[in-house]
Amino acid sequence: MDGIQTILKFLINRKTAIGYSFMALLTVGSERLFSLVAFKCPCSNENFIYGLVFLFAPACVLLVIGYFMNSRMWKLFTGCCLNPRKIFPKRNSCHFFYVFGQITLNVLIAPVMWLSVALLNGTFYECAMSGLKYPGFLNTLCNNKSVRCWEELNKVACGKTTMSSSESEELKLTLQAQSQVLGWCIIVTTALLSLLTTCCARCQSKISHLQMKFWRIYIEKEREQLEQLFQLYATKLSERNLTSFFENKEPDAFPMPTFRAWEDASQLYSFNSSEQHYSTLHRLVEDGKKDISEERETMLDFVDGREIV
Repeated sequence: MDGIQTILKFLINRKTAIGYSFMALLTVGSERLFSLVAFKCPCSNENFIYGLVFLFAPACVLLVIGYFMNSRMWKLFTGCCLNPRKIFPKRNSCHFFYVFGQITLNVLIAPVMWLSVALLNGTFYECAMSGLKYPGFLNTLCNNKSVRCWEELNKVACGKTTMSSSESEELKLTLQAQSQVLGWCIIVTTALLSLLTTCCARCQSKISHLQMKFWRIYIEKEREQLEQLFQLYATKLSERNLTSFFENKEPDAFPMPTFRAWEDASQLYSFNSSEQHYSTLHRLVEDGKKDISEERETMLDFVDGREIV
């Protein structure tokens, strides 16, 4: 039993890494499935558009899905049409762009993974670039090649050219090499940017490492207990209403948060060094209905966001 608990604790502590690993495996599997089942390069003048669609359309779909599944996204936008001050508060008009930028950086992980895997495979890029008619590109690719390279490049991906097999294979390998170089460039650039942004955020952090560790544990526990209390109170309220209906009697008093309290508790968290509050709900409980949307020193995305599971 202790061994099982140890394994579960390890998996919970490493769930972010496990989540990203699962996402990477899912991306690789999806790309291979698209390549083998759905992708059929037309080997015509439509190569360029067809290849780019398969390269970028899934990335756009993943981007949209990422926005839909991001909890901070809906905390930010829910009710903003009725209350524009929610996303453009007084004295902090850049608040919306800062938070939306943080959301976008998190959401971009899956699309970047797709582009990287697709480019490393090279199938989509090979099809797309074999249909490109830009003279500069053709001059570079078909340098020291026969005239047929200019005329039949769009058939290279299908192996239906009248060029010699060695020349056709060399063109395919060149296109695949270009694709893989671009893929590695995206991976290296993303890794360096992630490292730089993390280092900058930590260097400017007003919170110590140990307090940050405690904070993350608190947020996780608050989320777990909040879900449990949602279930508990929803069950109690539904039982109370059904009992009142079927027994034809006045319902018992049932205390619930006010609309203003629900609205305040749904706001994105903002850190203020003068107060030691670990979440929006914590601040609301401590300060009551005090306006909590004016002073914002910085935003902590892990407070409102959900880890990948």
